Amino acid sequence: MFCLQKKTTTEQEAEDRVAEQVLQRVRLYAQRRILWLRKVWIEVGAQKGNGQGVHFEIDGYLKNLDLPVLELKWYESDPQAQTLTEEITQLEKALTKDTKTRISSLIQTFDLGSAEIDLLHTCFAFSLDPNLSRVFAYLHDHSSRGYVSESLIARLYGHGYCLPLSPITPLKIWGFVTEVDSGRGEPARFEISPFIRNWLLGMDTLDEVLTGITRLQPVYPDLSNWPVGTTVEWINKMNKAEAAAKLRLFIAGAEGSGRRSFAAAVAKKLDLPLLSINSGRVPEARWEVVYMSAQRQAHLTQSSILWYGNGAKENAWPTHFPSYPVQFMVGEVDEYLQAEEGFLDLRIELPPLQSDHRRELWMKMVPAAKTWAEEDLANLVHLRQTTVGQINAVAALGVNKVDEAFETIGAGARRRLGNLAQLLSSDFKKTDLVLSASLHKSLDNFMFEATERVAFWEQSAHKRLFPQGQGLLALFTGPPGTGKTMAAQVIANELRMDLYRVDLSSMVSKYVGETSKNIERILSRAQRMDAVLLFDEADALFGKRTEIKDAHDRFANTDTNYLLQAIEQYPGIAILASNKRSNIDQGFSRRLRYILEFPKPDVHLRLHIWQHILTELVGDKITKALDKELVQIASAQEVTGAQIKYAVLTAIYLARKEQAAVGLMHLIRGLEQELSKEGRGLDRQMGEFLKLKR
Repeated sequence: MFCLQKKTTTEQEAEDRVAEQVLQRVRLYAQRRILWLRKVWIEVGAQKGNGQGVHFEIDGYLKNLDLPVLELKWYESDPQAQTLTEEITQLEKALTKDTKTRISSLIQTFDLGSAEIDLLHTCFAFSLDPNLSRVFAYLHDHSSRGYVSESLIARLYGHGYCLPLSPITPLKIWGFVTEVDSGRGEPARFEISPFIRNWLLGMDTLDEVLTGITRLQPVYPDLSNWPVGTTVEWINKMNKAEAAAKLRLFIAGAEGSGRRSFAAAVAKKLDLPLLSINSGRVPEARWEVVYMSAQRQAHLTQSSILWYGNGAKENAWPTHFPSYPVQFMVGEVDEYLQAEEGFLDLRIELPPLQSDHRRELWMKMVPAAKTWAEEDLANLVHLRQTTVGQINAVAALGVNKVDEAFETIGAGARRRLGNLAQLLSSDFKKTDLVLSASLHKSLDNFMFEATERVAFWEQSAHKRLFPQGQGLLALFTGPPGTGKTMAAQVIANELRMDLYRVDLSSMVSKYVGETSKNIERILSRAQRMDAVLLFDEADALFGKRTEIKDAHDRFANTDTNYLLQAIEQYPGIAILASNKRSNIDQGFSRRLRYILEFPKPDVHLRLHIWQHILTELVGDKITKALDKELVQIASAQEVTGAQIKYAVLTAIYLARKEQAAVGLMHLIRGLEQELSKEGRGLDRQMGEFLKLKR
């Protein structure tokens, strides 16, 4: 159940007692009025005698014997009526003394007058005891009018023939009581809102209108760099200086930056629960109803409101009923509120989390973090620019191990790219990469920068000198199969990040402007993910700009120019793969931190690759038995690492088919199959080697 604050037994007993008193008040007024009506009806019958039926009733109406003035005088003279009046007086004194129950709070908060109280009490009592329907039909002197009407209330409580209610009575504006059409020629009936009835009975239910879009915002530990104290001071200052003004606090920040947590921290300092409402799920036609229900819920429960989603920013805020004095909204850094009459606005931009703040939040939110190894915690803090929302999600799941924390963060971010990129997973290690020493060193430098970059760019001097170009961008070039993709997978694994491959050749759109939009969507979503992007077939968009001969060339160059600017501003880690470095636009090359060439492996590297893959797949014993043959194969046949890997795979299946151990001829046949994909055969030197073996 939606619950703001659990009521004590004593408090609930008080609510029940007052509800019974309200019901008894309505019954007493009804008893007194029935005495009067019976007197009138008896007098009419006595004047006309018996046997005339409905004629006596009509004569009574025409003679107007049921006058409010006569009724009040008779109450003062009739003993039974006097007794009932005394009971009513005592009961109303008891209700007046009540200042702590909910019905008293509602009356005081919304400044209800006597007629409004009478209407509210009667509708409330009717919802508690449906048997009053027969009583009300009797009072109406009409069997089909067993409900609350304006004339019933007016005569029951001595207001005359009609109720002195303003068209803007709070009862109607706030929907405490609704007026329902009863059909042609029939008086409208009044009904209490089910939500108000339940609330008056002490139930902390959520208004049906708000169900599914509203929840109590949890309160988490706030961060030391959040301006909670200064914000509370401003609110208190404005409340004193501008008594009639309503305050709106617009909290700007990136997704997951803790905007709602910040609002909850401020509300807590003000001793206010916070109702978090997703206005993005509110249809425009329902906005005013939802807004009213939210303000009513806030007033009744003394809770502030937090709006998120576009609905609260795009729709005008109604002014014909009082809004709650303090409300919050969240939005992006580049968004601003439109001024609304009667509101004072304060814009608060949350600063991004620094490394020390992330560490602080991990220690506060996730108790198990205190037991993690310092190296693991440091990697989590520096490698992942985790947000408040991500850490809250980890805490909610009760994560205990640092590996689980990494996985939870990654899993929550994976949905952002959708089908724009392919998630590449692998268990490749640095030892799986058989490369030259210089290339290994360059990759180590790249990974070191990747681990240090988050803390480095938090320094104001560094950011000032490099307002752009804070991303880590690399170009991997070389023939297919030389290890470019595997190197990207190793980097992602070492950094404990997800790797997403973007096939640029399939993204280039024949429709003008669509390519740029696709790239923008990828970069904007990925920059919040702490992921590594691998742009495959980079020549498709990062290639040299062409001479403009027609409109197609002009738009192609526009896409390239846009991409050069977008990638330069991208703050994350991105790797571009291309078969030829010469195909990449020189203007883009200048923006890259690393350009690494992956050549075809030489003889020594080929031998290492053959040995490494065979050892992994068939074991050390078979590999050593083939050692001399492997030296000859590596020397005689120029192939890439990928071709060697798949040649070994084919050899293994051939050996299994023959139920034999992997031998030289299995490897040769596997190698021939790979070379045939390129329309090649074995080199002459390889053929001479085979002749000797045969």
